[in-house]
Amino acid sequence: MRETMEMKEAVISYLDRSGGLARLVRDCEAFGGSQQTEAICRFCVSVRPSEVMDTDARLGDCVLHRPLQATALFQSVCFLAIKTLSLIKKIHTENQVNVVLRLVNLPPLPGYSLDLCEFPRGYGPMRPLLVEGLVVAMTRITKYTQGARFLCTEATCPCSTGFHHIRVHAPGATESATVRSDFTCKLCSSPLVEDVKFRVLGDKQLVEVIHASAVDVLGVQPPCSVRFQSVTLFLRDELCNSMKIGRLYRVVGIPAYVHQWPHVIWSVEASSIQPWGPKRSGIVSGNFRSLLAATACSPWRFSAVVSNMFGSPVVPPGYFSTLKLCLLLSLVQTEGDDAHPFHHLDVLALTNDSLVIDRLMTYGLGLASRGIRHQVTREIQASLSEDAHGAGTANIHGGDALLASGGICLLGDLAIYRKDKIDALQSALETRTATVFIPGKKYGEDACQQLSFQIQCNFWALDDVATPTKRVFKGNSGEMGLVPAQIAEAFGLVIQCRSDRYQFPLTIHTLRQAVTPGEPLYPACMQFTTQDYQELLAYARGLQVELSPQAEKMIHGYYMASRRVRSMLSVTSLRLLISLAEAHSKLSLRTKVLQEDAVLAVLLCEATLTLKYGASALVLPPDALFPCALHDVESLHRRDVALQQLQQQILKFVYSYAPDSTSYTAKE
Repeated sequence: MRETMEMKEAVISYLDRSGGLARLVRDCEAFGGSQQTEAICRFCVSVRPSEVMDTDARLGDCVLHRPLQATALFQSVCFLAIKTLSLIKKIHTENQVNVVLRLVNLPPLPGYSLDLCEFPRGYGPMRPLLVEGLVVAMTRITKYTQGARFLCTEATCPCSTGFHHIRVHAPGATESATVRSDFTCKLCSSPLVEDVKFRVLGDKQLVEVIHASAVDVLGVQPPCSVRFQSVTLFLRDELCNSMKIGRLYRVVGIPAYVHQWPHVIWSVEASSIQPWGPKRSGIVSGNFRSLLAATACSPWRFSAVVSNMFGSPVVPPGYFSTLKLCLLLSLVQTEGDDAHPFHHLDVLALTNDSLVIDRLMTYGLGLASRGIRHQVTREIQASLSEDAHGAGTANIHGGDALLASGGICLLGDLAIYRKDKIDALQSALETRTATVFIPGKKYGEDACQQLSFQIQCNFWALDDVATPTKRVFKGNSGEMGLVPAQIAEAFGLVIQCRSDRYQFPLTIHTLRQAVTPGEPLYPACMQFTTQDYQELLAYARGLQVELSPQAEKMIHGYYMASRRVRSMLSVTSLRLLISLAEAHSKLSLRTKVLQEDAVLAVLLCEATLTLKYGASALVLPPDALFPCALHDVESLHRRDVALQQLQQQILKFVYSYAPDSTSYTAKE
């Protein structure tokens, strides 16, 4: 008894030091109105175990290892505070105070974390644990009973009135554990009946999370014998809608058993949720640092050499350099969250050798922070299934586009897609949302519902113009091949990659790979390894860049001039220009977007517009981006001179067609 009183004193001390008592007073104001009819008042108390441990070690141990007993201590203290300060007049018994402890964090020790790859589960203590995982599915928000009041059926029993029998939800409990018809009075053993008008309902949502490495199976990793099993999280009340499909989270929760006869399901009752992401690389390899120093004389050389040597294990250096530059720009432009909007850079390659281009894209997919290779047998947006936990609602499973959030979704050859898949892809590209229709009658609702989820990934695809097909699509340019004009319009970058003049080098490359498998074929493979590229891209993705006034003026002026030359140009082209310029600045390891970055953005955008709409508004020479093989300093110098001339041509084009264009700001 003495120990309990000392722990209650520690609870009061902690609430006073952490501001919990002041928050309790503010929360009680919402329950003190004249319209108050609820028998139960619910309060959330945020608890930091480290601060509780500093206040009282026994209380801290109780919070970490006996959460139900700790909740009872906080409930008793909150009730005494409410009665002493006369905060809520309609609170008569301690049972009417429903306290929920929200553990903000846990000690950084192995015993307090749960690896989702661990199997079997459920043999450890039912205490707060830390879970890290990827959201793969979730349900709609449904209702559950937070608490209910029961009265004794015996009229002479004191429990036939008042608030003696109050049942509230406990972690892991089902609905039948809170509301049932076979409860008996603790005084006279007579049956209890619920006073329905005092029932308190709350929101509930079920979320399935899985180990973050599970999505590697959907990428470029070879098949393995590892089995991944998802875990169900129960989110309640203010935690609902705090998680999104395809995102990584760190969840503090209490494992529990959910009994659904004849099965017992192991789940986790969430207490607090925090976004979580992989650790960013803070270093760049020595080889790339030396290259950056050697190419500091030109703002274009570093990205040119990096893209020229990119993918050396797949294709010889110097080939498909424009496509490789676009893939690198798309890879660095895959950082986005609620604070920093996601800037999309989708790439569509038109080729007559789909095998080589597919290998190059697959190689680039392995360098993404998260890479998903879409299969035509899977859903690209979202799918529905019936919930298996008795919630009586639909379970929404994320498609490949949602699971690839913050990364790349490789679509492969579009020629093998059926019309319904093409339509779904076009909708995803244009709206950047995955829409799912939920029929109400099928999933226990009176009305149908349509939900939308934001897509935050870049799409890569290719179209084999040499593949015979019965489908014929007419575009504005004969160079578009058989790709639908609507799909080509939805992609930001459309690059033509013809391998006619590369047949002999590609054949030599394939033969050398067959003769010496696994060995580096070129000096570039030994000097700039795949790990070097991974570190470079991870560092570049984390850079925060801003547009310089010169870059803003060129981008906005080119856009306004192009609008007057091409009336069909949409506002998405402006976003594409900004995204390309920012991506090139990141790839060049700069935090300031220069006018030279805008020049590369204009050239790539102009090449795409030429394929989509026909003749270019600028006089661009063939292979404007990579006019020669970049094998020495002289070749790089000639490329710089050519880009400088194109820069002057772009400025003349802007002054000719949009002399009155004003500076563009990112806020616009």
